[in-house]
Amino acid sequence: MDTQVLVDSIMRQATVLIAQLSSAAGVRAPLAHLADEVFLNLSEELERQGVSRKVVADMFGLALRGYQRRVQRLRESATERGTTLWRALLEHVQEHGPLTRRRLFERFRNDDPLAVGAVLNDLSSSGLVYRTGSGDDTLYGVVRDEDRKVLAHDSTLETASALVWLGLCRDATRSVDDLASELSLTPAQVESAIAYLEDQGRIRREEGRVEVEPMVVPIGATEGWEAAVFDHFQAMCVALATKLRQGRTRAETADTTGGATLAFEIHANHPQRAEVLGLLARVRADVNELWNRVEAHNAAHPVGEPEHQRVTFYFGQLEWPSEADEA
Repeated sequence: MDTQVLVDSIMRQATVLIAQLSSAAGVRAPLAHLADEVFLNLSEELERQGVSRKVVADMFGLALRGYQRRVQRLRESATERGTTLWRALLEHVQEHGPLTRRRLFERFRNDDPLAVGAVLNDLSSSGLVYRTGSGDDTLYGVVRDEDRKVLAHDSTLETASALVWLGLCRDATRSVDDLASELSLTPAQVESAIAYLEDQGRIRREEGRVEVEPMVVPIGATEGWEAAVFDHFQAMCVALATKLRQGRTRAETADTTGGATLAFEIHANHPQRAEVLGLLARVRADVNELWNRVEAHNAAHPVGEPEHQRVTFYFGQLEWPSEADEA
């Protein structure tokens, strides 16, 4: 498999995962912003890795000038220079709203109409802006602070809180803006999530520091699954990226970063069927027991943050559905 085929295959599989997440439990997550966000994040990461803009533009099949124009459009509003389209729209609605969709599109006529529509959808779905009506007469206004507090009890905040909690578990010194950027949340959503976590006793501030309770999503829990999915997916991606960045494209016996995938062919009467299907439960039990021992030792013998070394162990199991189940 060459690199191009590998990239295409991973992209297709990631698209399937995004589609499943977007429709999970009957929820329809807004996706209008996704293509632009993927383009911007991917271009920024390529440039951060030292790839020249000319080469990045070629990789996207764009002329350098066209590539630069598209990046600038996504990073900065063409109507309000020096700020993003997202922030420019929010501040305009805050200052002059409520406003109709027609007036907003007229005000930001120098920006891509698809981008303006995507940002308005994002602002309303995140609870920062309300909308009522339909078509060009749809009215957009800022949600009042007292109304936003009501949103503190809905599932959207619980999801954001789980992701923020996970981020703070990894590094309690991260700023609101850093968390918002990493988790694709707004700063307001992160701040609401932090307040929610403080009320829950999961984080606390002591002498200028943030103390974070270890995050555990127990078996059978109905909350926090989003953070668990993100944690597992990120661990796998970072492990693969780390090995590639180090130029290690093969496994070694002494590896401390990496993974393995084994497929077992079994049938209903196979003598090892129960042993194979029980792998997940056994490994999970072993890992949880070790994690509890490590946490107990760390609580009894605390050390400074600079001395910490993080090791993430990820594992999983898939029992593929049979043809009969899929029929």
